[in-house]
Order: sequence, then structure tokens, then C-alpha cells
Amino acid sequence: MHAQKIPTAVCLLGFAPEQAAELTALLAAAPRSGPLYVCLHDDSLQEPDLVLVDGASPAALACLEGMRCAPPALVVGGPAHGAYDHLALPIDPPSLYEAMGRLLAERRRALALLHARGQPLLAERRRRPRLGPGIGCASERRPPRDGKVLIVDKGGAFRDHLAGLVGARGLAIAWTDSAPMAVRLCDETQVALAMINTAAPGIDPYDLSRNIKAQAGAGRTAVVLLVGRTFSYDSTLARGAGVRGLLDKPVGDRSLVCMLQRLTSLPELPV
Repeated sequence: MHAQKIPTAVCLLGFAPEQAAELTALLAAAPRSGPLYVCLHDDSLQEPDLVLVDGASPAALACLEGMRCAPPALVVGGPAHGAYDHLALPIDPPSLYEAMGRLLAERRRALALLHARGQPLLAERRRRPRLGPGIGCASERRPPRDGKVLIVDKGGAFRDHLAGLVGARGLAIAWTDSAPMAVRLCDETQVALAMINTAAPGIDPYDLSRNIKAQAGAGRTAVVLLVGRTFSYDSTLARGAGVRGLLDKPVGDRSLVCMLQRLTSLPELPV
């Protein structure tokens, strides 16, 4: 059996909907011999591997420069910027794939060097970068909450994997396959983060999030949905139910650790 390919997460920053749709289609058509690209949803909590930036948007460029630990970026259109690679319009697909592949190789080398030195990768302490009126990014920062991580899934394999990632760092990882038990645990115990697999049978993730957030003891519990390609994520329903954001499956270990650093008391650690 072949190992499942972990998608390369791409953040599209500052593009109009038509431009974003064009880039999404181009990345979906990338050669199969290369990386598998996925464009992050606006509600994604995942750390991007690469950022594509609208070079004609000063706000997008300011947002990029304001990121705590920005990944490699490719500026598309607009004037060239000395600090970043640049791709002129109209987009030539082979040139796009070549530039992204080169930047991704640079990122892998940088991450390998951090790992070799035992240094942590700094997680972005905000939701996915957002453009603000007249400024670069709205930080939307919230202090992390002490407490355990609760996994709601049909089995305990993901819980075991997550526990292996954090090791003996004082972050407890619990699991249940029952929606009523999840609500009860979030009400009666201190849960910093509830992660709901949207593929778990018999569980409506929006209803479960709404019920969790309705508990007096769970007001600051962050609810994150683990979303597969067959699940139709609805931003309006999610936000109305108190969902903090989503992660696209399959999720790489580095993205999981960075999210835990952002939403829980997990300290920064090498990935």
C-alpha cells in the first residue's frame, strides 16, 4: 500500500474571487509527478506551506510582511518585489509549477535545518491571515486555554497519533465516539480544544459544536472540524455553531503541532 500523499497547503492572499478560482484550477491540474496542492479555505487553521500573493494588492503584501513566520511566497502580477519571487501575468502554468516547486524545496531545506538544530517552528498566532481595511492583517488573537484536547471520532487511532506527537508535555488527549459524551466532557472537565471528524458516523458536526458551546463550562473551548474532500463545509453554519475553524484531511504532523501551539498550552517544540 502506498503512503498517503500529504497535500501542500497554499494560501491565496488578496486575490479577487475570479483570480482565486483560476489559481485553484491551475493548482488542481498540476502534474501528478509533483506536489499535490490544496488551497486553504478562509476558515482554515492550517499553516500554509506556500503563499501566493496578489502583487497588485498593497494590503496583501503588507499582510504577508506582518506574518510572524511567513512561509515562502510567490508574488503574482503587479510590480516585482525584491524580497519575494515574482510571476508575471498572464500566468504561464509551467512557470507557476516550477516556481512553486523551487520554493517548496527551499522550505523543506529550511525545516530540515530547524529540525537538525532542535529549534521550534514558530506557529502563526492568529487565524489564517486576513486583510483588514487600511491595514495589513487583523490579528484575531485569543489567549490559549489550559485543558485537554478532545477527539471526537469513530476510533481512537487519531487520538493515539496526536498523543505520540505531543509526548510527555503535559497536554492530555482524550477520545470519544459519542456526541452526548463529548458535550458532557466539555461541560464537566476543562477542554481547551475539541476536534470533530466530520466523517464520524451518526454525528452532525455543526449540532455537536453548537451543543458544546452552549455549555457553561465550554465557552472558551475551541472547536475545530477535521474535513475530508467529500464533506461540504458551510462557513455560515460553522460560524453560527461556534466552530473556530477547520483542518483539511489528511493533515501533516507539522500542521497539527502548529495548531496545538496556537489553541492550547502546548509549548513550541521542534517539528
